[in-house]
Amino acid sequence: MDEEIPLFEETPRVELTLAAEDLLRRLRATHGPLMFHQSGGCCDGSAPMCYPAGEFRTGDADVLLAELDVDGVAEPVTFWMSRSQYEVWSHTRLIVDVVEGRGSGFSLEAPEGVRFLTRSRVVGA
Repeated sequence: MDEEIPLFEETPRVELTLAAEDLLRRLRATHGPLMFHQSGGCCDGSAPMCYPAGEFRTGDADVLLAELDVDGVAEPVTFWMSRSQYEVWSHTRLIVDVVEGRGSGFSLEAPEGVRFLTRSRVVGA
């Protein structure tokens, strides 16, 4: 069973920059409902990967950190993380941003010449 992490109003676990929201609106128009998964590891494995909702199968090794509301997107964009990665980052707030450059070929933004990037801030900082 997938585990949900309690979502706290005062300190959202995951936030989106304006650039990330804009890219998600464009990707949603092309690909339909979306989801993120961040697995950990090195290189692109530590970047948030954007997929059509449900394309990446989540399971017992994953936790749902957020259901992100994006203006102009009908449904929330879910943000999943591998449990082992969450254990390392549980004390942080994740900020999903967009930077120039090509990321993984599996993430939907790859053909756009940009990639999603997670920045982190210690909760309470």
